[in-house]
Amino acid sequence: MKVIDHIKQAKGETLFSFEIIPPVKGKSIQELYDNIDPLMEFKPPFIDVTTSREEYVYIDRDGLLDKKLTRMRPGTLGICASITHKYNVDTVPHVLCGGFTKEETEYLLVDCHYLGIDNVMALRGDAMKEEKYFSATSGGHQFASDLVRQISDLNKGNYLHEVIETDNCADFCVGVAGYPEKHMEAPSLKSDLKRLKQKVDLGADYVVTQMFFDNKKFFEFVEEARKMGINVPIIPGIKPIAVKRHLQLLPQVFRVDIPEELIDAVESCKNNKEVRQVGVEWCIEQSKELKEAGVPVLHYYSMGKSDNIKAIAKEVF
Repeated sequence: MKVIDHIKQAKGETLFSFEIIPPVKGKSIQELYDNIDPLMEFKPPFIDVTTSREEYVYIDRDGLLDKKLTRMRPGTLGICASITHKYNVDTVPHVLCGGFTKEETEYLLVDCHYLGIDNVMALRGDAMKEEKYFSATSGGHQFASDLVRQISDLNKGNYLHEVIETDNCADFCVGVAGYPEKHMEAPSLKSDLKRLKQKVDLGADYVVTQMFFDNKKFFEFVEEARKMGINVPIIPGIKPIAVKRHLQLLPQVFRVDIPEELIDAVESCKNNKEVRQVGVEWCIEQSKELKEAGVPVLHYYSMGKSDNIKAIAKEVF
């Protein structure tokens, strides 16, 4: 079932969902199951599965470093199929511009269609670790809006190199990212919202936001989006702080502000166990306020661990 249909069926009730990352090559999928199992009692209608782009590794060959391109966390589509089969829940594979050609994207979408996957999250993705700025893969898309356009075209039977008349067209529900504190590369929030409006006009069905720690910024973002004519569901993405290093890491990587009250609480902690509890408590209050405001879904960035997400969900759902 499509994400937007789950939201419609909920009739105003806030749903619970979360995002997972595939295991590193060579690791078992069982660890993933072990972290999904405790969250299934909260009846998530869908689970997001991230996609990693390629990266360079250096292999020592007789004293010489050989630079190779590899993908450390493959298996997104296989994990989606496994989760759907094991838990009878819809999955949302992330589809990236970075690291994929348009043809590879089309093949991935065809595989999703064959597997009965109705939802995809269309993202530009990050720059490679060795690059300061994002650059498109040769033969790939530069912007998420171009990716949304390709998915929308395929839904109409318009493939890259031919138009196919068929009664078996894909009908993907397309999610895209929104940034309450603007994308780090956007010159202003207004210009960033224009980009988001473009993605919606091209066929995006719903928006999931980047993490934020101040609900006021989310509410203001939604208000400005509605003024601009963005009328699709906007789902808040939430991540609990878990270690002290997040105070430096999250603003640096994601360009998000952390409220002074939360900073003071984390800095007063003696160890990361206490930090994790502070993160849970802050996220519970965030979640309760958002739920009270009637958000369609509370979407948690679990990063593959479920203990803190479960503690939050028990108090909210």
